[in-house]
Amino acid sequence: MSPSPDLAQPIGGDAGASCAERANWIRRRSIQMVYEAKLGHPGGDLSSADILATLYFGAMRYDPSNPALPSRDRFVMSKGHCTGAFYSALAAAGYFPLEELSTYMQPLSRLNGHPNRKYLPGIETNTGPLGHGFPVAVGMAIAGSFEPDPFHVYVLVGDGELQEGSNWEAAMTAGHRRLSNLTLIVDRNHLQQGAATEDTVSLEPLADKWRAFGWTVEECDGHDIDGLVRVLAPGPHESGRPLCVIAETVKGKGVSFMEGQASWHHGVPDKEQYEQALRELGE
Repeated sequence: MSPSPDLAQPIGGDAGASCAERANWIRRRSIQMVYEAKLGHPGGDLSSADILATLYFGAMRYDPSNPALPSRDRFVMSKGHCTGAFYSALAAAGYFPLEELSTYMQPLSRLNGHPNRKYLPGIETNTGPLGHGFPVAVGMAIAGSFEPDPFHVYVLVGDGELQEGSNWEAAMTAGHRRLSNLTLIVDRNHLQQGAATEDTVSLEPLADKWRAFGWTVEECDGHDIDGLVRVLAPGPHESGRPLCVIAETVKGKGVSFMEGQASWHHGVPDKEQYEQALRELGE
């Protein structure tokens, strides 16, 4: 199935487009990808779209024509199952042709269900098993801290992912080394596969936990672009500490029957649901 006309050319490819417009295009395109592939994780795609749009079009330094540029900022998608939104953001940023999005999860496609750095430019490390991406990002930030002009490392984790102990080992290391070139964003949609995070293994008081590990903490609305731009702006953080941004989000944001529903952690809309989702997301 080829992309419908309004999804074939993204607003994300227009240099004058706002981050909000780009985020909405990422939502629409990721829904289409999941629908056509009959596979995916649309709930987390939709909750993370504003964060991804802000990172790629309002915060990070990168050059898609030179993806290995040593001075580039690094981004790690630690919640590696949400590739519909991640690949859409990478394509909109110019890392690979937009047309390739229609091959999502097809045989021999470079667009796997989990990101693979050997296949696509712009992917810094393979992710998927939760709790792996953030420790790798800490290693990247340590390496960057030795540079005369340290590059910045951004990493996006799901809130359910924080139940993995490896993340807290990484948090302790980053706090100890005062990695001011590291920003971790928590997609705090309060849901994981099958249930609420607080009913599975409680995370609260989440902000206090990060402060106890030596981090600066900012809490914001993860769908407020202006607020995200403010907290994700590049530069060293308060007192030379790493920064944790707890972004309050809604799983399935923008699609009424998906919002706040753990059942849409993964799942595929039928034709009627797909058409309704695109109508609700609008242009």
